[in-house]
Amino acid sequence: MQVFRVDPGDIILWFVVFLFSLSCHEASHALTSEWFGDYTGRYQGRISLNPIVHIDPIGTLLIPLMGFMSGGFAMFGWAKPVQTNPLLWRDKTKANIMVSAAGPISNFILATVAFIAIKIMLMTGSVTPSFGLFSVVSPVSQGSALMTGVTKLLSIMLTLNVTLGVFNLIPIPPLDGSHVLESLLPYEMAQAYEQIRPYGFILLLAFVWTGVLGWIITPVYHLLGLLLFG
Repeated sequence: MQVFRVDPGDIILWFVVFLFSLSCHEASHALTSEWFGDYTGRYQGRISLNPIVHIDPIGTLLIPLMGFMSGGFAMFGWAKPVQTNPLLWRDKTKANIMVSAAGPISNFILATVAFIAIKIMLMTGSVTPSFGLFSVVSPVSQGSALMTGVTKLLSIMLTLNVTLGVFNLIPIPPLDGSHVLESLLPYEMAQAYEQIRPYGFILLLAFVWTGVLGWIITPVYHLLGLLLFG
């Protein structure tokens, strides 16, 4: 997991976008589950963009804080999972796929909004390419603090939500991709796949620490750069 040094203002801006993106992600899970007949998320107040109801002490606070205290920064974290009751779902296989995919899809929607805004700004010549952690683009004129803030916010929204969307689709329990894959597998294979769930968190940490996540996400970033600047 690559670590970057940043200033406090960038950290605060990243954390605001991080909380908003996670809130959209978890609210999308809860809302989609409700569409299929399960109101658990509604009763627990999870269909909300209020980040307080979605905060996980470890994934939302401790992991980012550890990055800050180490003198760097890591683009990694998660929110409190939304509880669902599959017994209440209509069309359970379809519901499991759609409820699981709803979170990453919400991240890709946010990334698309940011992408379109940045692309328009590039086409109008108001910004120029910039290749830093928080600066996909930067203003042509550096005199406006507001414009600088907007470009950083859009850059963070784009890269962070692409990262969250791709990361959560990885088929390692308890990530959303594992539920999608399990629903698509034949029954016998799904049962065998279920056996790795107790070890999912260990596998996930190994996946991140060994750099495999970077091998997956780097080509996505390259494609994103081609679409933006090509």
